[in-house]
Amino acid sequence: MYLEYFRMNELPFTLTPDTSFFMSRAGYADALNVLLVALRSGEGFVKVTGEVGTGKTMLCRTLINTLAEEFETAYIPNPYLKPNTLLLSIADELGIKYPAKIGQHAFMRLLNKGLLNFHREGKRVLVCLDEAQAIPIETLETLETLETLETLETLRLLTNLETEKSKLIQVVLFGQPELDTVLEDASIRQLRQRISFSYEILPLSKIGMSVYIDHRLAVAGYTGPNLFADKVMDVLYRGSGGVPRLANILAHKALMATFGDGSARVKVRHVKDAIGDTIEARRYASPALSFRRRPLSWVFGGLGASITVVTLVSLYITDVLAVLPLIFSPLGWQILGDKTSYQAALISHTAGA
Repeated sequence: MYLEYFRMNELPFTLTPDTSFFMSRAGYADALNVLLVALRSGEGFVKVTGEVGTGKTMLCRTLINTLAEEFETAYIPNPYLKPNTLLLSIADELGIKYPAKIGQHAFMRLLNKGLLNFHREGKRVLVCLDEAQAIPIETLETLETLETLETLETLRLLTNLETEKSKLIQVVLFGQPELDTVLEDASIRQLRQRISFSYEILPLSKIGMSVYIDHRLAVAGYTGPNLFADKVMDVLYRGSGGVPRLANILAHKALMATFGDGSARVKVRHVKDAIGDTIEARRYASPALSFRRRPLSWVFGGLGASITVVTLVSLYITDVLAVLPLIFSPLGWQILGDKTSYQAALISHTAGA
């Protein structure tokens, strides 16, 4: 890849939520601070929303790492769970042991006992529910929806476990904007009323995008001159819509094209090619922003172009050599004066070759 070419220690624009790349600036620092203040003050429910690719999972994992010494954390990546399954998942994450066959009442006593033990040890318990918007609400008449609402109600009842002065368990809901629609259902209004802090993660601004790209390059070990000039960054911003995940995809492809092209810095055409190769980026790109939709071979830059030219030249020479015997044969001299006959003979000879 381009690591050695740009003298980097690791790939700067991977899609995995690596917390070492967390940017504690702009809205991300604000979001983290809101969460820390809310949780350390003992609030039962906190909500964080943001569009796809804006960094919710990265924020969630950074929060868990930051609170590692103060909280025991249960991370639930899949919220589409029935009430009993949710409670079992929380117990598993917290390391609370229970028999394979146990009734609801006995299990809740064990769970409450485990939470009290954490409290005596001076530790709070945090449940982070990622992709919380996946909890569907269709109609109250359907069993599936009732079960989903019951799961949310279970979360609310779970936060009722408390001592005289503090909650035994706290919950953070991370989700897309559709989570707000889920929480609007009248059947779970008590849960909605308990959400004391909320934060919305917005896409990055143009300046924030520039800081974001430079930050990830620095973390990856790049120390050379600026790779993305202002005009290049402007195209990257328009193609990504300020969404970090899309920016990662476009920047990665642009660096691949720059490497293949043998260039020292990313050029506008490299980013435009990356946009043309990325479906979601084409939706964000302005109609005035022209870009080329080319196959993935563009990432090989000059090497791909050279191979293409050599191939075309080879095919041309092959065709010329194929018709030379016809031209200098008696038949060729005979039909040179007749254009129609010459074309027919040429086609027939070439097809035979």
